[in-house]
Amino acid sequence: MNMNMEARVGAVVEGGQRALNSAAAAAHGSILDAGARRFLQQQHNNSHQQHSQLGTIQQLLAGGVAGAFSKTCTAPLARLTILFQVQGMHSDVTALSKASIWREASRVMNEEGFRAFWKGNLVTIAHRLPYSSVSFYAYERYKSLLQSVLGVENHRGNGTADLAVHFIGGGMAGITAASATYPLDLVRTRLAAQRNTIYYRGILHAFHTICREEGFLGLYKGLGATLLGVGPSIAISFSVYESLRSFWQSKRPNDSTVMASLACGSLSGIASSTATFPLDLVRRRMQLEGAGGRARVYKTGLFGAFAHIIQTEGLRGMYRGILPEYYKVVPGVGIVFMTYETLKMLLSCTPSGY
Repeated sequence: MNMNMEARVGAVVEGGQRALNSAAAAAHGSILDAGARRFLQQQHNNSHQQHSQLGTIQQLLAGGVAGAFSKTCTAPLARLTILFQVQGMHSDVTALSKASIWREASRVMNEEGFRAFWKGNLVTIAHRLPYSSVSFYAYERYKSLLQSVLGVENHRGNGTADLAVHFIGGGMAGITAASATYPLDLVRTRLAAQRNTIYYRGILHAFHTICREEGFLGLYKGLGATLLGVGPSIAISFSVYESLRSFWQSKRPNDSTVMASLACGSLSGIASSTATFPLDLVRRRMQLEGAGGRARVYKTGLFGAFAHIIQTEGLRGMYRGILPEYYKVVPGVGIVFMTYETLKMLLSCTPSGY
């Protein structure tokens, strides 16, 4: 299962800490999601070998709470990412060259106040549990179906078939979960992108206003970019994680399981999310089309939006806001790990029918 990963894996096998440090300096959009997702999946698999196994509901609860807590801790960086991603829609391109993380963070503090860093975070938390639940269940169902179709239920030595199951199953689960919870994601973007002028006063007001002014389908603006990006992103993160971890264990079987999971989770998120960041940026911008009564900017669909951004902002514009995403990888995955392990310890003390 090597798939030409020697360059990336070389850094990993030199030691977990080095891998994590490089991840913090060179990573992406859903990096935290992808890294944390693969870490939690591995921890769930490991629980079969432990004396106390969490039930499915407890597993989902622990994973959901850990994800929500991690999202809350890294919300300031997440909001900065969104603000950078949408800057080019209604801003003068010459002003964009002066943008920096410190300058934008100072502006938020001075103009909107400290609490503004958490704009839209409540929707993010509300989005976590249903998204995690749908993704978890869908992946298990797709995995079973694919293993049955490929005939690999009891044959774990077939690396190609296993990789195909992780890749396709992960992508299909991501598409299913993203579609089911998309309106919450759109509302989160609308709330987080607001600056001084408050058009949406909260989650319910945002839903009501969007449906009234843009119709029910207004809640699904940018879904095409989302589906085009989330499938490959999650599929790559699943398959790269398994490949990295398998390679790591074959070379360093005595290394800490926790360190291997954290490092591989972060690196798999970096690989998948960096590749799909331009799609994530276009998704955010299309989610804001027509928001607050503003005129539409991208009138020629998904690929027209790509062409417009490249023409007006250059290729660099497709990666606007990627640095804040890089900075939250390691702390985000680390918080998920610590919270998940604590909750797992607490929940395993309760009767689970095992």
